[in-house]
Amino acid sequence: MKKIVAFLMFCAAFVYADDVNLWKKSTLNTILAKGELVVGLDPGYMPFEMKTKKGELIGFDVDMAKAMAEAMGVKLKLVPTEYDSIIASLTTNKFDIVISAMTITLERNLKVNFAKPYINIGQTLLAAKKHKVKKWQDLDKKGFIITTKLGVTGEIVAKRMFKNVQVKTFNTEAEAVQEVINGNADAFIYDKPFNDAFMLQKGKNFVVHLSDELTYEPLGWAIRKGDPDFLNWLNNFLNQIKHDGTYDKLYEKWFVNNKWLAQVM
Repeated sequence: MKKIVAFLMFCAAFVYADDVNLWKKSTLNTILAKGELVVGLDPGYMPFEMKTKKGELIGFDVDMAKAMAEAMGVKLKLVPTEYDSIIASLTTNKFDIVISAMTITLERNLKVNFAKPYINIGQTLLAAKKHKVKKWQDLDKKGFIITTKLGVTGEIVAKRMFKNVQVKTFNTEAEAVQEVINGNADAFIYDKPFNDAFMLQKGKNFVVHLSDELTYEPLGWAIRKGDPDFLNWLNNFLNQIKHDGTYDKLYEKWFVNNKWLAQVM
């Protein structure tokens, strides 16, 4: 009996030591030790992350990052990064986490881990007014051009759903939608929140918003693999802000009101 007890105590000590070593390697432990949360994001996606006319970073994701850093009791550092290289930058330790309206996909999940979705969005279309279309199928014609940003879900959806059009990609959302405004393309496909915000600015003069969502897309915060402690904290943080009013306050600020438009226009 004593041998069994001793063996069980040995196993428990081994497991405990393993847990301690895992915690020592955790990104969360590193953040607390250095006193700084470093966040990767790609400015330019309204109203999630964008630059004001003065060059300041603002948006729903920016405020989320600020609340996260405050809850940790550390400083916040934002690292603007192009979207097509943001996962690679995360996995090579350029920052601690990606908070940049990233759609959770199985392909991305092979490279990074995601916390629970913090918001759901879908792809919608901004079509040139001259076409007078009412549904997305009206745009699937030979000779038509649909634009979107390089490396995002919009590119995947456009190539999968539209069989007859030419899909052109650009480095930024602004460049892609401007092609439609300039008459060089027939429609722009992108996340609904961005398209809603664009319509609030100047879109209604040039395009029609086909607002029925073509996809269901949960957005999540991405972290490096093998870090259960950080993942656990992020999920608890999200649960907390969704129940203490913080999340609702930020959602209303960025998705219901449009006062922020004056800062970027």
